[in-house]
This record gives sequence, structure tokens and C-alpha cells, in this order.
Amino acid sequence: MAISVALVNLAGSIALLLWGTHMVQTGVQRAFGPRLRSILGSALRNRFTAFLAGVGVTAVLQSSTATGLMVTGFAAGGLVALMPALAVMLGANVGTTLIVQVLSFDVAAFSPMLILCGVLMFRRESSTQTHDLGRVFIGLGLMLMALHQLLALMAPYENAPGLRVLLGAISTVPLLDVLLGAVVTWAMHSSVAVVLLIMSLAANGIIPPDAAFAFVIGANLGTAINPIIEGTTSKDLAAKRLPVGNLINRGLGALLALAVLEPVSRLMMSFEPDPGRAIADFHTLFNLVLALLFFPLLGPYSRFLQKIMPATVDPADPSKPIYLDKAAKETPIVALGGAARESLRLADVLEGMLRGAREALAKGDRKLISETKRLDDVLDNLNTAIKSYLTSIDPDELGEADHRRLNEILVFTMNMEQAGDIVDRNLLPHAAKRLKLGLAFSKEGQAELTAMMDRLIVNLRTAASLFMTEDPRAARLLAEEKVAFREAESAATNAHFARLRAGRLDTAETSSLHLDLLRDMKLVNSHIVAAAAYPVLERTGELLPSRIAANGG
Repeated sequence: MAISVALVNLAGSIALLLWGTHMVQTGVQRAFGPRLRSILGSALRNRFTAFLAGVGVTAVLQSSTATGLMVTGFAAGGLVALMPALAVMLGANVGTTLIVQVLSFDVAAFSPMLILCGVLMFRRESSTQTHDLGRVFIGLGLMLMALHQLLALMAPYENAPGLRVLLGAISTVPLLDVLLGAVVTWAMHSSVAVVLLIMSLAANGIIPPDAAFAFVIGANLGTAINPIIEGTTSKDLAAKRLPVGNLINRGLGALLALAVLEPVSRLMMSFEPDPGRAIADFHTLFNLVLALLFFPLLGPYSRFLQKIMPATVDPADPSKPIYLDKAAKETPIVALGGAARESLRLADVLEGMLRGAREALAKGDRKLISETKRLDDVLDNLNTAIKSYLTSIDPDELGEADHRRLNEILVFTMNMEQAGDIVDRNLLPHAAKRLKLGLAFSKEGQAELTAMMDRLIVNLRTAASLFMTEDPRAARLLAEEKVAFREAESAATNAHFARLRAGRLDTAETSSLHLDLLRDMKLVNSHIVAAAAYPVLERTGELLPSRIAANGG
């Protein structure tokens, strides 16, 4: 009975440590997430600033996995070269050791004060950022409390014969310690929590220093496994270069550390007799040495990864999402970034539909009409996947800026899909009807339709760019384009009526088709403008939400 209670208490303390770590990560992401992502993106110009950004961002986020997901998104999308992305991961591996260094000192007495400050800040509703920082303080307090409880729980079992025999057997095989540490870290999804747990065990003398150092090596290896197993589902090998590259350098580092474990262990304990502090120092030293060894080799190493993992394109199913990683949902800023990138694919598909419709109206190609109509299924599938992905994110994990961005993505995808429906159900059937009846537009009428389609494509590209930059100036220009497009449609209609009054037979026989096409193009343009311009103008106070609804159609 006593053993059962002890195990429950132990599991509860570990769970409290994990939850405290989770609260720190989510609190920082809500308070500073978009800003940290921006800092990381701007630093990815060379390996030196990338390394420092990796250290800084991960020290704040306390999650090398979250940093890795961010930079993997940049690298997979071709926004940054692989070499600085690898430098970020080397920095992230160092950054995640800093909180371990702080908590390796006896700071448990600060736990009540941190929790009290955190609760007071958390209950303040006037400031969202203060609320989120309160969450961080509460999480830190819980982590300190959990570590203190672990030390107290382990003390009575320090000399337990059974535990001594079990851990003694494990401790004699360093490779087994490494593998066990890797599996536990993968399962707990937090190398910080695992290293802190190892420190608690070693501080109570339950595991010897050699075994503790081997467990730390395993924890460093295990944290690189999660992105491989639970990361991107894309079949493009290029999207996996960064996590695989990080795992390879961690694996090589683990082999090297195992080879020199015994002398290094003696050296560490001679400099720092306190086992807990020695483990924290070893954790930092492991990642610093790994960074120093790999940093000069990042150029050839990145070329090696590119050679063995070439970019591939799978044309078989373009409706399958590429950037909606399930693992990223634990890091909202990364999940929203992936959803935004996936949404841009809708704009690309819609542009393909508009180009197909333009060519179909000009040339009357039945095969082209059929191929273009199939693109609407791609739009529908991608839109459904994005909506399902976004609605599955825990709303409690989202900050105010995250909620706004999520709604902007939904508005963008909805309007892209509705614009595609108009092309599929209206523009393409009109092109098929013209072909079936053997009709031909007048030379002037054909030129007007082509010019309007070209204008739609330009507006669509502007909307896609605006969706990513959220520039109010570009939003105003795109919103003004709705009025300009309406005027162009009116001018084309008047010109059409003028040709009718002149008795032009080539105009009369296609009159209804011509006018319907102009009307449908105007509807498509309305959705393009509503997709990107109106959310930005609403945020800047230049457009009321009610007007968005009124102007969306």
C-alpha cells in the first residue's frame, strides 16, 4: 500500500513538473509568439545571427521543439536556406539548457512568491500580455514546487536495496541508459523536464553520476526524435531535411559522448561535487561542444542533406495538405503559420482556375474546361482540411493575436473557395455552352473579357501577398480595386450595348453569355477583395464588421 501511494505521489510530482513546463511554454507563446517568430525569421540571414536567435528564442520559449517547428516551416517553404536553419537548431539545443542551469540551484524557496505573483497577474483582465506572463510565473512556480517534492519523495528510497539493485544493473550499461533516456524524453515531450528529473534522482544518490550523464545524453537524443515521428506528413523529402539533420548531429554527438563518458564523468565531478549541478553543466557542455564541432561544417553538411534528401513533388494528389502538421498544434504560432501557408495554395489553385477559364473562353478547349473544373475539387478538399485543422486547435492555447489570425485565415480560405465555386459553376459552364453552340464573341468583346480575367489574376496575386504582409496600404489599394473593377464591368457592359445598338450580329448572338460572364467576374473579384483586404481594414478601424458582410458578395 505504501509503495502504491509513493508511486502515485511520484507520478503526480512528475505530472506537475510537465504541466509547469507546459504553462511556461504556452504563456510565452501567447505573450510574445508572433514577435519571436518575426525575430527568428529576420535573423535567418547567416549562420551566426541564426545561432544566436536559436539560443535566445529557445531560452524564452523553453522548447527546442517549438523553435524547430518554426524554422522547419521557413526551410520547407523555401524561405530560408538549410544552412542557417541548421544553425538555429544548434542554438536552440544550447538555449534549452539555460533554464536547467537556473533550476539546478536551490531556488525552491521562490516557488510560493512566483505562484502568488503569477495568480495576481493572471487575474488582471485589463492586459492580455500581463495575463499571459502571469501564466509563465505560475508555471515556473509549479516547476520549482515539483522539483522540491521530487527531492523529498526520493530521499526515503535512497538506500532501498531493491531500487539499488535495479538501478545498479542499469547503470552498468551506459548504452541502455542512453536508449532509456531517449525513450522517456520522446514520451514526455520535454527534455527540460527529463533532465530536471535526472538531476533530482542524482542529487539523492539514487543513480550514480555516470548513469545520470548517460541519461542526459539520451534526453538530448530523444528530443530530436519527436519532430521526425510527429512532424510534417509531407512526402517531399526536402521538408524533412532539418529535423533529420538535427537528429543525425545529435546521434553523432551521443556516440562521441559515450566514447569519452568515463573520463568526462570523472572530470565533471572533480570540478563540481554537487551531482545536480554537475548534470546541468554536462547538459550545457554537451550542446556547446556539439555546436562548436558542427558549426564550421554546416556548409558541406547542408549540401550532404540536400543530396541525400532531394526535393520531390507528388503531382498525384494536389488536394492533399502539405503544411498542416499535427505536432505543430501544440505550438499555436507554428500551427497558424502552417495553415496560412496551406491557404496560399488555395490562391495558387484559384489562379490556375482563372487562367484555365480565360483560355477556355478564348480557345474553346473541351479538355481544358474539364481539367479546370477538377481544380475546384482541390479547392474544396484543401479548404475543408484547413478548417478542420484550425478548429481542432485548443482555443485556450490561443492569445488575442492568435484568435485574430485564425479568423483571418478562415475568412481567406472561405472566400477563395467561394470564388472557385463561381468559376466552376458559372464561368466554365458558360465557356462550355459557347463551345457547344458554336458561338464566337466579337473581337472587342473577347478583348474585354480577356482584360477582365487578367485583372482578376492580378488582384488575386495582390490578395495573396496582402494575406501574408497585412499591410494597411495594400489593403486600401485592393479595396479600392473593387470599385475600379465595378466601373470596368460597367464600361464593358455599356460598350456591349453600344455594339448591339449598332446592329452587330456577332455581338447579339453572344449577348447573354457576355453579360453573365461580366457579372460573374465581378462576383469573383468581390470575394478576392473580401478575402484579404477587409480583415486588415477592420483591424485598423477603417471598415466595420457589418460592412464586411455587406461587401463580401
